[in-house]
Amino acid sequence: MTSPDQKRDHGGGLDAAIARFGGARADWVDLSTGINPVPYPLPEIPARFWQALPDSQDQSDLLGAARQFWGVPEGAGIAAASGVSALIAALPRLAPATRAGIIRQTYNEHAASFNAFGWTVGESPADANVYVHPNNPDGRLWDRDTVLQQHKSLTIIDESFCDISPSASHMELADRPGFVVLKGLGKFWGLAGVRLGFAIARPETIARLEQMLGPWAISGPAQHIGLHALSNHTWADQTRARLEQDTARLDAMTANAGFTNPRGTSLFRLYDVASAEAAFEQLAKGRVLSRIFPYSKTLIRLGLPGPQAAWSQLQQVLE
Repeated sequence: MTSPDQKRDHGGGLDAAIARFGGARADWVDLSTGINPVPYPLPEIPARFWQALPDSQDQSDLLGAARQFWGVPEGAGIAAASGVSALIAALPRLAPATRAGIIRQTYNEHAASFNAFGWTVGESPADANVYVHPNNPDGRLWDRDTVLQQHKSLTIIDESFCDISPSASHMELADRPGFVVLKGLGKFWGLAGVRLGFAIARPETIARLEQMLGPWAISGPAQHIGLHALSNHTWADQTRARLEQDTARLDAMTANAGFTNPRGTSLFRLYDVASAEAAFEQLAKGRVLSRIFPYSKTLIRLGLPGPQAAWSQLQQVLE
C-alpha cells in the first residue's frame, strides 16, 4: 500500500507529458482522468460571492439542495469541504489508528491518508474499511450486505463516481454509527476545479469533521455553483444518457485497436492491452494522455473525449 513518503499516483499531469513528448497544451487531449468532459454550465456569479466571506444562508441552501438531490436520510448531517480530497485527508482522525482495509487496485489517496496518520493499511477487512463505489479503475460496485458485514468502527463509502447510477448509492447507510458517505462535484459534474465535496454521516460525526475543517471550508463561489448544479435534475438525467452513449462509442473505437475486456463506468473505461507502457506511449505521441498504473503492466484507463475534435484525434492515434 501507499507509504507516507510515497508519491501519490493520479491522473492528470499534462505538464509532465508535454515535457516528455512535446507539443503545446492546446495540442493535447487529456483522457487520464474520470472527469466529465462536458461540464455543468457555470451560472453567473454575483460580485458578493467574491467580495464577502461565505454566508451562512447560502451554506444552508447548498446543503439543503445536496440533501434533496442525494436523498440524504433524515438522521444524517452533511459537511461541505474544498473537494473530496480534503475530507479524505481528515477521515482517519475519526478513530484511533489501528488497521484499515482498502483493496489495492483503487484510488490510492485513501491509503495515503490512513498511512499518514499511523494506520496499518492492508487489503483485508479491518477496523476501518474504505469502499470506492463504484471503484476506480474497474467500476466494481460493492454489495450492501458485504459492507455491513465487514463494518467495525469506521466505514467510508466514497461515491465520487456514483452519480452516474444513483440507484446504486448506499446513501441509506449514512445515518448508521461509524458510516461516512462521500460525494462531490468533480467527476459527474465535471467541476473538479470548483473544489466542492461533501461528507454525509451522523450529526456527531459531521460536527467532528467540521471542527477539523475549520470555518469557511468552501468559498462563496463554490456555494453558489454547487446550489445551481445540485438543483438541476434535468441536466443530471440528460448527462447520464449522453455518457452512456459516449461510453459505447469509446468501447467500439478502442476494440478496433486491440483494447479488450472493457469495464469501468460511463466516466472512465479500463482495458486490457498487451503492454500498458507501449499503449500509453503510442497515445502520447499522438498527444492523447491516458492513465496506466504502477501495479499492472497490462491495464490502461481512458476517460471520455468531449468535443468532436477530441474524438477525431483519438481515432487517428488508434488507427
